[in-house]
Amino acid sequence: MTDLKVGGVPEHFNYPWYITLKNKEYNEHNINLRWKDYPGGTGQMCKALRDGSVDIAIVLTEGIIKDIADGNPSKIVQTFVETPLIWGIHVGAKSSFNKIEDLEHATIAISRFGSGSHLMAIVNAYNQGWNVQKLKFKVIGNLQGGIDALTTGEADYFMWEHFTTKPLVDHGTFRRINDCPTPWPCFVIAVRNEVLENNFDAVKKVLAIINAETKDFKKIDKIDQTLAKRYEQQLEDIQEWLKITEWNDGQPITKNLITRIQNEMIQFNVIQELKNSEDFIKNMNI
Repeated sequence: MTDLKVGGVPEHFNYPWYITLKNKEYNEHNINLRWKDYPGGTGQMCKALRDGSVDIAIVLTEGIIKDIADGNPSKIVQTFVETPLIWGIHVGAKSSFNKIEDLEHATIAISRFGSGSHLMAIVNAYNQGWNVQKLKFKVIGNLQGGIDALTTGEADYFMWEHFTTKPLVDHGTFRRINDCPTPWPCFVIAVRNEVLENNFDAVKKVLAIINAETKDFKKIDKIDQTLAKRYEQQLEDIQEWLKITEWNDGQPITKNLITRIQNEMIQFNVIQELKNSEDFIKNMNI
C-alpha cells in the first residue's frame, strides 16, 4: 500500500476529493490517500510541501508559482480548476470605507506572505494604479483571523474567495466593496519532487481518479443542494458558483501558460524575473 497525504482548503472546490475518498476509490488501487484541511490556504500548503508534511496539494496558481520560483522542491502536475477565482474585497461591517478608491492607503489582512490573499492584494492594487511598494499588510493566518482583524480594526480590508465569504456578508460580518478575479486558472495540483520520483505511478492514478470525478461533478443529482448544506451557502449562490466554475479533465499544464502567468506576475511586481517554465511542471501523460 502506498501512503500519500493530500491537502487543500476546506471549500466547495475540493468536494470532488471528499467523494472519491469517501468511496475508497484510491484503496482499490493500493493507495492509502489521506486528506488534510489547510484553512490557512496556499501559503500554509507551500510550507507543508517544503517540510514534507503533505505530498500533494491543491494550491492557488500564483502562490505555488512564486514559491517554486523561490525554491519549493515541488512541481505542478496539472491545473485543477480551469476558471478564475473570484476574490471578494471585504471590509468590516462598521467600516467607514465604502468604495475601492478608499482603500489605497489602508492596511490589508493577509493569511501569510506568499498566499493568495497577499498576492491578489498586489494584483488588485496594480489594477487600481496604486503604488504596490507602499502596501501595508497584517498577517492574520486564516479566514477567522481576517474576521477578527476587520472586526477589531487591526486591518482595514481582506480578500478571500467570493462565495466562501458570502455567508459572512449575508450575516453582516463583512461588507463586500468589490471583486477581483484572478487573471489565470485558479487552482493547480502540486506534488513534491521526492514523491514524483518515488511514487510516480501512484500519483498518476490519483490524478486519473480525481479527474474522472470532476468530469461529471456538475451532473451529480442534487449536487447544488449537497454543497449548499455542507458549506452553509445559499442555494442560489452555489448554483451561480457551479455555473462559472470548470474543472480540468486531465489536460497537462503547458509551458506557455506558466510563461504567461510569470510575465503577468512580473508586471504585477509579485516575482522579479522570468524563469524556465519547464522547471515548474511535470507532465504526467495521463
